[in-house]
Amino acid sequence: MKPTDEESTIVEKVVGMPDGTCSLARRSLASVHSDVDPRIRPSDRPSNEVLDEGYIRQLSDYIEHKHHYKKSASEGEDSQKESEETIYVEFDEGDPRNPMNFSYARKWAITLTASLFTIIVASSSSAYALGDPSMIRDLNATQFQATIGLSMYTLGFALVPLVSASFSEEFGRQPLYLFSGLGCLLMHLMTALAQNIQTVIVGRFLAGAFGSTGSTMVGGTIADIWAPHERGLPMSIFAVMALTGPGIGCVAAGWIEQDRHLEWRWIQWVHVIWTGIFVIAVPICMKETRSGVLLTRMAKKLRKETGNKNYRARVEDERASLRTLIYISCTRPIYLLLTEPVVASFSLWVGFAWGILYVLVESIAPAFKTIHHFNTGQTGTVFVAMIIGPLVGLAIQMYQEKLYAKYAPTKGPEARLFSACVGAILFPAGIFIYAWCTFESVHWIGMAMGIFVIMTALFVLYVAVFTYLADCYGIFASSALAGQSLSRNLMGMAFPLFTEQMFSRLTYHWGNTLFGCIAVAMIPIPYVLMWKGPAIRASSKFASQVMHKY
Repeated sequence: MKPTDEESTIVEKVVGMPDGTCSLARRSLASVHSDVDPRIRPSDRPSNEVLDEGYIRQLSDYIEHKHHYKKSASEGEDSQKESEETIYVEFDEGDPRNPMNFSYARKWAITLTASLFTIIVASSSSAYALGDPSMIRDLNATQFQATIGLSMYTLGFALVPLVSASFSEEFGRQPLYLFSGLGCLLMHLMTALAQNIQTVIVGRFLAGAFGSTGSTMVGGTIADIWAPHERGLPMSIFAVMALTGPGIGCVAAGWIEQDRHLEWRWIQWVHVIWTGIFVIAVPICMKETRSGVLLTRMAKKLRKETGNKNYRARVEDERASLRTLIYISCTRPIYLLLTEPVVASFSLWVGFAWGILYVLVESIAPAFKTIHHFNTGQTGTVFVAMIIGPLVGLAIQMYQEKLYAKYAPTKGPEARLFSACVGAILFPAGIFIYAWCTFESVHWIGMAMGIFVIMTALFVLYVAVFTYLADCYGIFASSALAGQSLSRNLMGMAFPLFTEQMFSRLTYHWGNTLFGCIAVAMIPIPYVLMWKGPAIRASSKFASQVMHKY
């Protein structure tokens, strides 16, 4: 039977609750709440026959050329009739299977476990650089080759999420966390046992590829389980992990490198141990959080148990074929990055800021050794400033949450940007402080203060990007965040490659002054979005689908 709009609140009783039943809403297309990619046409929606066909089977069929056919006119009419009778399943209000309705204990267990992966991969990204001296000696490598290992890690971070998103669509987030954790562990093991620099470079790229899940998917996981008004604190904790991770890694790595019995290999072994802890925690603490995946599983179960092939989840309209899925997951982040002014402007801004972070990771040790004659352990300790900065940024974010609660009803997602407006000014200020304290006559604490201010601003910016894009793009938040992640990590990859050459020609104070001037040019970005954000979002195919929720 085809449900009408009036019948959109009909409830299907299915097994799944302790008392034996659980409500599952059946809705028509006109009344279904879930959004799909606006680029998907009605004719692209899959037929009932292909919904239960696994992607492995589809891949095999494509290889054997079994799917290369066109629909006939009669088949098109049948498909149209079929789509008219489609019954969409959704979670009923209060359904405990809906990730938004998980208990607070479960939500925090998921958030903290995912954030553990974040701090591990963030620490690994920077700690590697502190082991350069002993690695260069042991592997007979050059400094530039060692720097390539730093950049390859962020290249893996940038490229792989464009493809891995399709796997989260099919298998869900929890299996991807587990698979990524295992892969990341093995790649750190590969690097720890490497006998030449080429193996290190390959291991670093693959470690970044697997570890990218800990950077790009955590924001989407938080958006899955926390409502917009609850999202600030979990996002802040995630951001603390992401931005204190490089500092924590460098502090520890500096003293590990200082010990001749440990050095660069033990920097990798420490990360092997922590990644192993994360892998053990995933099946214990985490559950699937992607509602589209859960609804798809339920729709498949209903089709199997009732024999009615018209049941489907709304997200399955995006899954006409493996080719369509990969097309959407690979192109949507780039499409958003290139066509959405909100995503493009924030991606440019946070990309430049991320490049500066990796400039600091690469240059702090040689700068303090050259200017202030620090040893390796002491230069590692300087990175404490990179830990304190985000913690102060967290205090600023707590006040930002109060402002958000006050102004969200009138300003919507733009209420997330008050702290970003402050961070836009602090960021170039910190760069200028760092730049003009790079003299031997100036106490080293001046450079450390500059690092502290930069990291405070970077934390505020980082949280603003994740919370604002999550609020603006809703179900498409993962794609929007993957777009900015692509920009951010490509710049994080590129900047270290010219850092040494630039500072050798311009010196530390003039090279950083140039960065400060570029940061000044980007100050207007959050102010423009605060002013014109609603109008920009209203003209967006994607963000406009989410605006009705505010």
